[in-house]
Amino acid sequence: MGNKPVNALYSITQDNTVFEALELMAEKNIGAVLVLENDKLIGIFSERDYARKVILQGRASRDTLIRDVMTSRVITVETDQKIEECMQIMSDKHIRHLPVNQNGTLVGIISINDIVSAIIREQKDHIQSLESYISGNPY
Repeated sequence: MGNKPVNALYSITQDNTVFEALELMAEKNIGAVLVLENDKLIGIFSERDYARKVILQGRASRDTLIRDVMTSRVITVETDQKIEECMQIMSDKHIRHLPVNQNGTLVGIISINDIVSAIIREQKDHIQSLESYISGNPY
């Protein structure tokens, strides 16, 4: 969560329509939106949900409620979990988004893109440290 803005927590309610969720996702350029009820996480709606539960089932986006197509069994992580753990969870569960809690409170969401970016940053830092060490320059 280190490089993500704290205010990047976009949500809808289960009474919103799929169309409203898609509008928010397009506006914010995000692939999933959290479904909250009284500030409690009750689901997630993703592009994958849209493709599998709306389009392929012939539903209309303007008439379908999020409650009918959201993923309600949401896997979450804590802020102190390592990037590698998050990557393993995403890989094992075949998911692209993980809501993040801190002491039981929802504080954000990370995507597979966030994971890849973090790993690339870590590798660049590691390479730079090794190059400095080899060349005899101080870190």
